[in-house]
Amino acid sequence: MIGTLAGIVSIGGAVVSLVQFAHPATTGDLVAVVQAASSHGAVTNATVEVLTPQNALVATLTSDASGRATQALKEGVYVVRVSHPKYAADERRVQVLPRQTVEVRANLRAESSSTTRVGSSSPTNLDRAVDKGVGAVLKALRF
Repeated sequence: MIGTLAGIVSIGGAVVSLVQFAHPATTGDLVAVVQAASSHGAVTNATVEVLTPQNALVATLTSDASGRATQALKEGVYVVRVSHPKYAADERRVQVLPRQTVEVRANLRAESSSTTRVGSSSPTNLDRAVDKGVGAVLKALRF
């Protein structure tokens, strides 16, 4: 009885191993750790956007009380953009490998007083990007 049970367990373990070998995992984990550059303290409620290199949104995450955000991703190259209203945004390119964890440490710096705010007369990067996008659409529509 014990020998039969041991044999069944051995065969079951071999089958599970073969199934994992035949169908290898294609996902890895991304862990974003968001900190304030000045204090190295955790930044909570930061927005972590995971994008393809072509800027297609894959996932939007929010950092927890420890400043961490985690997401399982398919193998590939991604752009990780971290933003928070009190800090300047940070962007990194990462490669996710199967069955591995890639950690991104974003040290956010406080926005300087010289950074352009909404309502000011000089254009921001967002203003320039919107203008460029509108120009591309107008050109495509032949206006």
